[in-house]
This record gives sequence, structure tokens and C-alpha cells, in this order.
Amino acid sequence: MNSDTIAAIATPSGRGGVAIIRISGSKVSHIASSILGNLPAPFKAIHKLFRDEHGELIDDGIAIYFPAPRSFTGEEVLELQGHGSHIVMDMLLQRCIELGARLARPGEFSERAFLNDKLDLTQAEAIADLIDSGSRQAARSALRSLQGEFSNAINSLLSKMIEMRIYVEAALDFPEEEIDFLADASVMNRLQAIKDQLYEISQKAQQGSLLRNGMHLVIIGKPNAGKSSLLNALSGNETAIVTEIAGTTRDTLHESIDLDGIPLHLVDTAGLRESDDPVEKIGIERAWKAIEKADIALLLLDDTQTQNPQFEIVEKLPESLPLLIVHNKIDLSNKQPSKKGDELYISAKQNLGIELLKTELKQRIGFQDLGEDTFIARRRHLQALQRTQEYVDNAEIQLTQFNAGELMAEELRLAQDELAQITGKFTPDDLLGEIFSSFCIGK
Repeated sequence: MNSDTIAAIATPSGRGGVAIIRISGSKVSHIASSILGNLPAPFKAIHKLFRDEHGELIDDGIAIYFPAPRSFTGEEVLELQGHGSHIVMDMLLQRCIELGARLARPGEFSERAFLNDKLDLTQAEAIADLIDSGSRQAARSALRSLQGEFSNAINSLLSKMIEMRIYVEAALDFPEEEIDFLADASVMNRLQAIKDQLYEISQKAQQGSLLRNGMHLVIIGKPNAGKSSLLNALSGNETAIVTEIAGTTRDTLHESIDLDGIPLHLVDTAGLRESDDPVEKIGIERAWKAIEKADIALLLLDDTQTQNPQFEIVEKLPESLPLLIVHNKIDLSNKQPSKKGDELYISAKQNLGIELLKTELKQRIGFQDLGEDTFIARRRHLQALQRTQEYVDNAEIQLTQFNAGELMAEELRLAQDELAQITGKFTPDDLLGEIFSSFCIGK
């Protein structure tokens, strides 16, 4: 356990009816006695007066004491719930510091909960993800991770992998038993079961990552193709100015929408063309910078134009950037909303084909409705799962192609270490620092 005591305001800054100060550590009893007059009974919300060093009243509110180890952090914890005044909370927090506490770092309460085995790393991360969730589905997925569903799935896979390693290494250590494990069909069956479970977890994690991070969609095209109208149609807001004048949009416009639970971050850009206008040139430069950061590009074409010079735009796009081509203004070209090959036909102004476009976008970004089984996941989880997959694939190659039991066991060990990093069993300290520093103060 940590010897020092930390304190922080656990509620957002600003005015409100109630604000909370959270204190954790060995000096909680001393701080409680000094501010409240005595240490409250455990687990009971008790009305108390909060006093300064001279006995003057700071505030009155509710105090709740959580003895160790039955607290969020596993240490002694005191929560002081007062009125939501910034001045009052600062006075109360300063009093805690005078009594021996220090200001908590971002995420330090969750970090202590992790270090004291109250949470594993995926559960700790889920706290921040639940706070930051941008949709109902993301919030539900984060809550499932917080309740341990992601951890349970990883631990189940780890158990299978450890059993596999024990079997393989036992056969290597005791060759006199004449166990020809390489010819044993159960070895391949066990390995296939690991691969199947790893694939299932990876799929759910991929969907959870989409729910957490969303996707960045940049809308590009020539001037007057209807990009701003499409931004407004997708967002349901009159975010962008729409006129018949080409080049109305001079800068990038940003809007975020909830696409069936996926945060979709839309960027409308200036029309891509050669221009001598210095302001428009800056807008076009920013458009290309937005394209470089996008997860997917939507190239909008004017369907009333018989010749759409799309190729001069496409050839300048990054090769790795997924592209969706959409023909707009079908209300003027007398067409119906449709999908022909890989291209869509819509009218942003008349809201025709927008649902078709949304469905296509979900398919393009790889979202699958996995029901209530999805758990929230971060990029580091996906990377660890990908590396695990590579090691398991290598283990299969060593088994089936080279009959190399020692190398197979080593690949399984590396895969096990990657999985253990997800839940934090063998996570490097520098990575832990990076993870918890991204949390908000008071969590």
C-alpha cells in the first residue's frame, strides 16, 4: 500500500448542487477527526459540519467513511459531500492538504485500486471509458467491461493457453514417457479451440473499439457538389452554410453524430480545386490535412454533371485510405436512391438515400451488431490481441510444419505474456503511468 494520502475534488468543476471531495490513504482517520470532529461510522452517510483549523465553519454536508480494504482503492477512504461552490470546495480541499494529504494525480484513485487488487487493468480503464462514453451502447459496453466481462474472457483464454503449455512442456521434459504429443490429435484440437476463442474475443474487442473511439469521416469533392448539404443531412443540424455559390466552405467544419451507437466524427472540407484565392487556398490545404487523419473518405460527386473529374482527386488520396464514392443531387438527375456496385446515389438536399448511406458506412467501417455481448476496448487491447494471434499462428506452424515442440512452447509463452498485459498482470510500469495519466482527476 502507499504510505501517503491523496485528495481531490471528484466532481466536475463549476457550480452545482453537490460537490464531492475524495480522500484515500493512511491519514484519513486524522483528517476526519480534524474536519468532522470524529471518524464517522463505516458505510453510513452522516450529516456533518466541516470546520477549518480555527473551528470556523467551512460547509455542512454528508460524510461517508470506507475502512480498508472494503473501499474503492483498498485503503481507508473518506468522501465529503458539500455544496457545489468552487470556493467552498477549494477551502475544504486546502484543509485536507494542511492535514497531510496531497493533491491526487489524474487517475491515481483508480491506479491504487488496481495496485491493491480491487480492479484489474481492463476494469480500471473501463471506468474512464464509461465516463467518456459518447453513446448509450458505448456506455453499456464500458459497464460490461467494468463488471469484468472482458477480463473473464481474457482469463478464460489464458487458462486454455496455460493448460496447452503444461501439456506440451511436460511431454518435452519427460521424453522417457514416450508421449508423442505431436501426433496427438488432442493437441491440434486444443490449439484450434484457442484460435476460435481468440477470434471471438478479437471480434468483440474490435466492435468495442469502434464504440469507444468512433470513426473519422472526411467529406471531399469538387466545389458545389453538396458536401455541406450532406454534412447537415447526416448530422440533422444546419451546421454548414449552404448556397449555390461554389466555394462557400472555406474551412473544415466538424460535427459528431451517433450512428447506431458508433460515434461518427464528420469533417466537411473546402472544395478541392485549383484556386488563386488566398483564403480558399488555406481551406484546401486544411482539407488535405483532414484527409490524412481520416479513417474513411467520402468522395461526393454532382450527378447532374456528365463528366465528374473524380480521378484527379482519387489519385492524390493516400493509398491506405478507404474510399466511398457517392453521387449526389439525384433529385435533379431524376434517379432513385440506390447502390450500384460500390457507389451510392443520393440527394442530400432532399434527404433521399441517407439511411442507405448510413448502412453502407457501418459496413465499410466493419461494424457488426453483436448484441449485448460487446465490451469496450482500446487500441492497446487490439494490438495485444493481434500480437497474440501472430504468436498462436506461429505455434501452429511449429507444430504442423516443423514438429518443433520447444519452439511451439515458446510461441505459446509469448502469446500468454501478450494476453496478460491486457489485464495488467505483466504490464510495464511506464505503460501503467501512461494509461492512468489519461484519466480525469478524482478517479
